[in-house]
Amino acid sequence: MAITNEYIKNLLCEVKERNPGESEFHQAVEEVLECLEPVIEKHPEYINAGVLANLVEPDRIIKFRVPWVDDSGTVRVNRGYRIQFNNAIGPYKGGLRFHPSVNESIIKFLGFEQIFKNSLTGLPLGGAKGGSDFDPKGKSDGEIMRFCQSFMTELCKYIGADVDVPAGDIGVGAREIGYMFGQYKRIRGEFTGVLTGKGITYGGSLARKEATGFGLCYFTDEMLHEAGKTFDGARVVISGSGNVAIYAAQKAIELGATVVAMSDSDGYAYDENGIDLELVKNIKEIRRERISEYTSERDEATYRVGSKNIWTVPCDIALPCATQNELDLGGARALVGNGCFAVAEGANMPTTPDAIAYLMANGVLFAPAKAANAGGVATSGLEMAQNSMRYSWSFDEVDSKLHEIVKNIYKSCSDAARVYGKEGDLVMGANIAGFLKVAEAMRSQGAV
Repeated sequence: MAITNEYIKNLLCEVKERNPGESEFHQAVEEVLECLEPVIEKHPEYINAGVLANLVEPDRIIKFRVPWVDDSGTVRVNRGYRIQFNNAIGPYKGGLRFHPSVNESIIKFLGFEQIFKNSLTGLPLGGAKGGSDFDPKGKSDGEIMRFCQSFMTELCKYIGADVDVPAGDIGVGAREIGYMFGQYKRIRGEFTGVLTGKGITYGGSLARKEATGFGLCYFTDEMLHEAGKTFDGARVVISGSGNVAIYAAQKAIELGATVVAMSDSDGYAYDENGIDLELVKNIKEIRRERISEYTSERDEATYRVGSKNIWTVPCDIALPCATQNELDLGGARALVGNGCFAVAEGANMPTTPDAIAYLMANGVLFAPAKAANAGGVATSGLEMAQNSMRYSWSFDEVDSKLHEIVKNIYKSCSDAARVYGKEGDLVMGANIAGFLKVAEAMRSQGAV
């Protein structure tokens, strides 16, 4: 879809010129601006108020050095980031990613996406993201603890329960959150809900670990239902084998599907009779090993090198839950050729623009990440509420609230697409619905 509105076209050019080489950020901004054309045509007051010009520029970019000592006594240095993008509707909220691929462009794209995702939840949450190019893979618990403590020593200056509340993302799970929370508490001398994804014993929420994966399947189920389809009896392929992928698999199985393949960055395991999820949990959550270990304990399963090849596995539903741009045009063609009828994004921006266009042109139901994986941040918002109340809800209470939030997200996206003449286009619907709430808040506050 080509941009025709001159203001939006010029703004996108300006974004690319002011942020050279940041391809991930450019991609995220372009998708949103394309979708907002009919909104801007109908509401030129957003241009006059400077809403879009402010929206594509972060409130602030925090970049810092993170020195730490490895087990051999050698000092290592990584880069840390926190990009606070927009707090028009609430305190900044967004995860921390520890992965060697992390750079300013990736954190910007994630923070920009987070604005709309958080808006869609209906909760008062602004958009932010952060992280480091530190790689936790292969590190000892001591090394990870020392890195997290150093990272938080700097980050603690910029966050707080009513200012900015980070969470986990790739490479940041309960272990890392615990180390960072402990350091924040030592430095600031306060016990407060400054991080979400905490352990249950110190303020975490039940169902938070499951929330992104469960929410993905709840959203997909709504999309399938409206199209007269269901998870029941479907063959499902899920990329990744981290937190999102594991709990998406669990919920898909509960809804009657058979999950036949899961992956990690090295390759994928295929199990025709259905993935043994308890074995995957043991390998990834307890032993912290590679998915290739799956086949050593399941004789009937096979392992293939090359994680992108997972899209060649015949399936009815594909759930990309690993990382950005993992599902490209070649993968989309393979899915369509094998009869896949639905793709829902569990990771952030895992499908390339040409792949999205190809899937939708071929009648594949498509659920974009900012709507489909918003269950995680929604439950983080519920964790913040519980922390504020000094109270905790049961697993079923949180799960019920999550399910209701996700149903409302789907309705908002579907309704927005219909109102703006693109019925069934959830990409456009999600961007428009997420934008409108933030835009009105910004305009009311002087577009800041």
